[in-house]
Amino acid sequence: MKHLDWPRWAAGVVAGVATHLLFALTVWHLFWFLAGQPPNEPLPADSPSREWALAGNTLAALAFALPHSVLLHPATRNRLKAWVSPAFYGLFFCVATCVSLLLVIGTWQTSPVLAVEFTGLPRVLVQAGFYGSWVSLFYSLHLGGLGWQTGFTPWWAWVRGAPSPRRDFEVRSLYRWLRHPIYLSFLGLIWFNPRFTLDRVVLLGVWTVYIFVGSWLKDRRLLRFIGEPYRLYMQQVPGYFLMPVGPL
Repeated sequence: MKHLDWPRWAAGVVAGVATHLLFALTVWHLFWFLAGQPPNEPLPADSPSREWALAGNTLAALAFALPHSVLLHPATRNRLKAWVSPAFYGLFFCVATCVSLLLVIGTWQTSPVLAVEFTGLPRVLVQAGFYGSWVSLFYSLHLGGLGWQTGFTPWWAWVRGAPSPRRDFEVRSLYRWLRHPIYLSFLGLIWFNPRFTLDRVVLLGVWTVYIFVGSWLKDRRLLRFIGEPYRLYMQQVPGYFLMPVGPL
């Protein structure tokens, strides 16, 4: 410890703490955004910018989906090794994800046009599905290693001066039934909504496509890193329920 670069170590600690505070803040805002309470008021029904707002919402939704997938690609990670230490790449990815989500939330324009709304018992069931999806999401993140998702695990090893742990592949609980419980939970967050305005239909469409494409890309990444054990796992367990053909 006497040879420790204390200013660098302190800066690294601050970076890790700040990243996880940002993660908590993002989850808080994302919950209310997906629950149907965006920060911006709906545009007036006679606003001439309504069509442009939908185009802007589409770009905002893509602003989360595209960087999220690009930063996870092994080629991107290899190129960024010269600037981002492996111990901090998880933090870097978490910050990029949080910033892009907050950008979506902060710039989102709510449409006054109502597409569908559930009432009575269907509304109660849809809302139960929404809250259940949050429980499923965090449980799935726990199974997959929440510390890896936020960058905490490699960062904490760096803080203690320990070697970076190896991320093992373990099939348990929900992963015995489907390969992508995290993505499925996120699908529930955007589909289980009692009130769909036109802008929410845009969000639903863009992020649903992203989730399925992202699932396929994740399979390719894990197949590259894990190899034959994951190939056998893919043959035995579907990506999602009720998908008898195709890559998922």
